[in-house]
Amino acid sequence: MRILSGDGRVETSIMRGARAMLALAMLLGVTACGRGPAEDREGRSRPVAGSFDVAATQGDRSGTSGPRVVALGDSLTAGYGLPEDQAYPSVLQRLIDGAGYRYAVVNMGVSGDTSAGGLRRADWALEGDVRVLIVALGGNDGLRGLSPADLEANLRRIADRARARGAAVILCGMEAPPNLGAAYTTAFRQVYPRVARETGATLVPFLLEGIAGRPELNQADGIHPNARGAELMARLVWARLQPLLDDLDP
Repeated sequence: MRILSGDGRVETSIMRGARAMLALAMLLGVTACGRGPAEDREGRSRPVAGSFDVAATQGDRSGTSGPRVVALGDSLTAGYGLPEDQAYPSVLQRLIDGAGYRYAVVNMGVSGDTSAGGLRRADWALEGDVRVLIVALGGNDGLRGLSPADLEANLRRIADRARARGAAVILCGMEAPPNLGAAYTTAFRQVYPRVARETGATLVPFLLEGIAGRPELNQADGIHPNARGAELMARLVWARLQPLLDDLDP
């Protein structure tokens, strides 16, 4: 597991991310990020008019029974506001292809999803020959003020299920909005490195590192990356994914 050092660059990005999350929380009244299956404060699903299941439309697009890299996440993974080929999993596919690896990337991002929703979809996400599971969940937990302890339990269970099936895990960290208080944001931030360390997952400390808080890399809402931001997200993940693929080498 590799963790970026606290050399100021990462911390600055985290601070930008926290400000961006605060702006979104104010804009949405601390609701879900994007549109999708909403949940109550305990993480139980409730229907939303006009919502849709991105996984149902994207989960089988690889068209292959070969080895897969599955991206399990929320609107950041689904590519909210972007054409499908500009979402970060699609960019990641091009990076994989360009490097000569033979893996299909499956986008299982659902806008508005929480860690609890991701856990409910984990077994489905792990169907087939999944070699790597990329978990990018928690942003909506933070926006809704859901328990960091529940976030941690959900992420652990997802990672444990993946490892039980022989899949490597990449865990992507997120930030909570600072308006929830220092104790909450600190507890939230500490979940990701602890889960990665104790489950053997590879950690991306902050999925929006270098992207959050930069208008030129985000859409008008100030939180969802534009095409340039999505490409940078993909490259952050690629830096952790490529060494795993070297080890797997199908």
